[in-house]
Amino acid sequence: METIVKILSAQYVTHDVRQFRVERPAGFTFMPGQATELSINIDGWKDRKNPFTFTSLTDAPYLEFTIKIYSERQGVTNQLSMLNPGDSVILREPWGAIEYKGPGYFIAGGAGITPFIAILRNLKREGIVGDNKLFYSNKTDKDIILADELKFILGENARFTISRQKESKYDQRRIDEIFLKAEVNDFSKHFYVCGPDPMVLTLTETLKKLGAKTDTIVFEK
Repeated sequence: METIVKILSAQYVTHDVRQFRVERPAGFTFMPGQATELSINIDGWKDRKNPFTFTSLTDAPYLEFTIKIYSERQGVTNQLSMLNPGDSVILREPWGAIEYKGPGYFIAGGAGITPFIAILRNLKREGIVGDNKLFYSNKTDKDIILADELKFILGENARFTISRQKESKYDQRRIDEIFLKAEVNDFSKHFYVCGPDPMVLTLTETLKKLGAKTDTIVFEK
């Protein structure tokens, strides 16, 4: 299925992350954590399909995408940075393996936070955030996507780590085996992992080594 939808609003939520809200087709449904493939409805770009995660609540009257812009690559995200309300994109069916299966730890790197935004927003609305924890790694403080909202949802359980800013006010440890041993007190819980492929691969293997069961580690395969 392909549907052309108009952009309703577009705003930057960090220096290089732009949040788009687009029309929601009648009957369109998705699960928190799922993504779709979008194309720009302009000649020369209609067949360029890029995956983006839904970040809106499942019953919102619009669909929302929170997208990191890579202007240096001259690709789809750079082209998206030039679009405005009234322009249109091509929407396709939802897909994805990341879904909430129970309390645990969310581990994200950079734009890898996006599948967790809808999940955490949904848990907050339903009043079941509980003791879920987030470990979220970025290069600098200004790269953290929706920091204030994540703190609002999770409180002290929203933990930010920074890798390339010495004067950061946040934790500067790497999310690795040493970090996980220090910060995780129950490896029988669920682990949700999303970020650059090397990070996901390394952390899933590390979690197994530390006692997490394969069926409790949730990531996009």
